[in-house]
Amino acid sequence: MENVNNENQLQIELKEDIAQGIYSNLAIITHSSSEFVLDFIRVVPGVPKAGVQSRLIIAPEHAKRLLRALEENISKYERSFGHIRMPDDDIFPPMSVHGEA
Repeated sequence: MENVNNENQLQIELKEDIAQGIYSNLAIITHSSSEFVLDFIRVVPGVPKAGVQSRLIIAPEHAKRLLRALEENISKYERSFGHIRMPDDDIFPPMSVHGEA
């Protein structure tokens, strides 16, 4: 029988209200020298005001890890379900990137 050291295992709790998720169809990304700020927004057609639904503030190293994890998962998704098409005629882009905060 193998001894497993459970001291190094992280138990992650997903509370029911968080598990429901928040729909977002726009992300605005800003950064400073010490952090990346990702604001997730829900834009509703015909409604002139859109509120930030959630904000994530992470260190640059974690931003790069997130980028790598997204790239890996998009590759896996596309292998299973096919290429994700990106329409060229977007009037309002679903993701937005901004410079210094």
